[in-house]
Amino acid sequence: MPKALITCLHLQRRFDDFRPRYDALGVEPVLPKIDGQQLDAAAMRSAIIGMDAVIAGDDQIDASVLEAGKASALKAVIKWGIGTDGIDKPKAKELGIPVFNTPGTFSNEVADLAMSLLLNVVRETHLMHQSIMGGGWLKVPGRSLVGMKAGIIGLGSIGLGIARRAVAFGMDVSGYDVRPLPADVLSSQPVTQVGLDELFASSDVILIACDLTPANRHLLNADAFARMKTGAYIVNVSRGPLIDEAALCAALASGKIAGAGLDVFEVEPLPKESPLRGFKSCVFSTHNGSNTLEAVARVNQMTTDILFHALGLETINFTPNRVA
Repeated sequence: MPKALITCLHLQRRFDDFRPRYDALGVEPVLPKIDGQQLDAAAMRSAIIGMDAVIAGDDQIDASVLEAGKASALKAVIKWGIGTDGIDKPKAKELGIPVFNTPGTFSNEVADLAMSLLLNVVRETHLMHQSIMGGGWLKVPGRSLVGMKAGIIGLGSIGLGIARRAVAFGMDVSGYDVRPLPADVLSSQPVTQVGLDELFASSDVILIACDLTPANRHLLNADAFARMKTGAYIVNVSRGPLIDEAALCAALASGKIAGAGLDVFEVEPLPKESPLRGFKSCVFSTHNGSNTLEAVARVNQMTTDILFHALGLETINFTPNRVA
């Protein structure tokens, strides 16, 4: 009987919806207890032994995990969601282990959260909420989005979704991507593609929606903050290590950066001792951009379909996206 390791917490929580399919196809599901958000490499090395496939969350799947899986029974890695920065894709390719993900599935949801964080940080809604809950009636002079310049880093489906929403709020939108967008795509979208230096210098708000790669780790560092407008805002709905948090704290303390809306962090959950917690000008969420009832149901279904396809047990009516 093939075994499937399920480490994505979203799927674990709703797994009873899918258990009958596993039973009917003769697949044994293994759902380990996970403290926190994901398993580290050591825990994954142990859990992967004897597994034919895995539906993973943000777990660390490094070369040692893949080698342990290959030496056992591993036939496929399915990433629940988009970001595969935690998976050693070159090693997976070398070992002949296909890696799948689900791109484009959260474009609207993550773009919605980006705008939610932006609205909260420029209007400081969180401070008024806290005041009312404490019996007060705090009035905060916020900022108007109309007329602001939004700079989006990463012009994939999420970045373009943010662009459409920002324009609807009356913002002027530019964007940066390492790949030039085709002219026909740009002509149909409300965004102008610019260089990173120009984006830093001209933007009132910088929204991060790009993949994390070894080349762009700490893309927003002390030098980048120095090149930005004084009083700019930062929103990150991508990956925490894209921002050097020590540099961000220094920029917030000096007033160079007026505030930040962060869904992701360098270490998750955000450590209790993180100095970011000391800034009232910041709004946080819990790496939760994809977490709507509709999106979770959609990707639970998709990753389950990919799993049974990878095991040769079912055919599917779409081409799964293979990243390695």
